Amino acid sequence: MIFGFHRQQVIDNIKKNVAKKQFNAKAELHDPILNSKETNEVVNKYWQHTQTFCYRLFNPITRAIFAVAAQILTDRCYIEGLKNLPESSTAFVTGNHYNQFDVLLMEKLALKKHRRLFIVVEASNLVMPNLIGWAVRNFDSLPVDRDLHYLSRIFPKKIKKVLQKPSWILIYPEEELWFNYRKPRPLKKGAYYYAAKFNRPIISTFTEIQATSKRELFQRDFYKTKKILHVLPTIYPDPDLTIRENMQKMADIDYQQKKAAYEKCYGRKLTYNFGYEDIAGFAPRDSSL
Repeated sequence: MIFGFHRQQVIDNIKKNVAKKQFNAKAELHDPILNSKETNEVVNKYWQHTQTFCYRLFNPITRAIFAVAAQILTDRCYIEGLKNLPESSTAFVTGNHYNQFDVLLMEKLALKKHRRLFIVVEASNLVMPNLIGWAVRNFDSLPVDRDLHYLSRIFPKKIKKVLQKPSWILIYPEEELWFNYRKPRPLKKGAYYYAAKFNRPIISTFTEIQATSKRELFQRDFYKTKKILHVLPTIYPDPDLTIRENMQKMADIDYQQKKAAYEKCYGRKLTYNFGYEDIAGFAPRDSSL
């Protein structure tokens, strides 16, 4: 993860990923890397942890802190399109993954409808160091294990339990975080599979990132940014289609909506040719870049 350091390296990784057309590949530095066995152990340990007294004590505290942070730290962010939110008590939410704290804006949206927000996370996030790892382990996290048995048997049971109460489940179908990357990327199908399987709508969103006129204090190659969360039309599964057909259809609609939102927000057609203007706020003083 980066908090203002090594950003040029991350941008270089994004540029390389685009050149290879690997739009869901990792770009961040120093994220924990787990093998299959380690992932399985971490995930199992987390679910055991959720049954402990410590989790039951710290989970509501963590959620309360998170809710306050969502209101305070996003006070200059805007949400448009609230009329598009569904009335159903449960839903899946998708959005572009551009920042370590982009989930705060999603939490702010959930609070407007009094919904509890659960977040699907990579298992490696559970072993993040210091406060971040602690927060992920004590928040409403739903970790993903690439093991087929877990994804087809165990994980659906966890989702089914969450959907028994008013709640939203946030899934980033772009998978990996690309720092301040403006463009919507091709979407993985997981969110749409589970939405179809449980017959729940997809709350489709796209976050517009605009640069301000003020440079960041410690990163002089970057201008500060402001965000506008656009809530797009809700996508519903079609009762006449199979789960797989719905999965594909919902994913296609979501991508097209995010693409249209990007083109409207930035006034240009979506292409996947890399340019430094794709990184919001990046204005290097080195003219050779």
